[in-house]
Amino acid sequence: MNEEIRQIAERLKGLRDVMEISVEDMAQTCNITADEYRLIETGTVDISVSLLHRIAGAYGIELTTLMFGDEPKMSAYFVTRQGKGISVERTKAYKYQSLAAGFSKRKADPFLVTVHPKPDSEPVYENTHAGQEFNYVISGRMLLQINAKEIILEEGDSIYFNSELPHGMKALDGREVNFIAIIF
Repeated sequence: MNEEIRQIAERLKGLRDVMEISVEDMAQTCNITADEYRLIETGTVDISVSLLHRIAGAYGIELTTLMFGDEPKMSAYFVTRQGKGISVERTKAYKYQSLAAGFSKRKADPFLVTVHPKPDSEPVYENTHAGQEFNYVISGRMLLQINAKEIILEEGDSIYFNSELPHGMKALDGREVNFIAIIF
């Protein structure tokens, strides 16, 4: 796994230590087993944004603090210049760039997401998280699977959905897809 995943794992362990949260309690928050959670803290497995969103909501932490390690400070406005947003590449297939990392007490988390193509035979990885999500495709085409329903989104298309339903995406046509994702 890459260095960014290891750093997120360290922040999770640090959060748990500071707040005196047991592995079992954190695992219950994440809706996974304690052994699965221990593996996450090793930094050797992918950590989904949905899992981080669940932890952030449960313990009153900014999502971007868990993802990027920076504490938001701005309360009037925050500008993200083109190509300058803090980003994390969770795996070789997904890159999340925060578009509001410096704004504190956000009501939503906007990201520029890049999904790299994978072989057609690879299944869509699904996740869930509390709240709702809005996606707007900037370039490319993607398959968005929500609760086993497959929806093709093309450049300029958007969708708003209940993110508590299992959902995942896949780039189509052997090209990467770029989209704005806003998690509420």
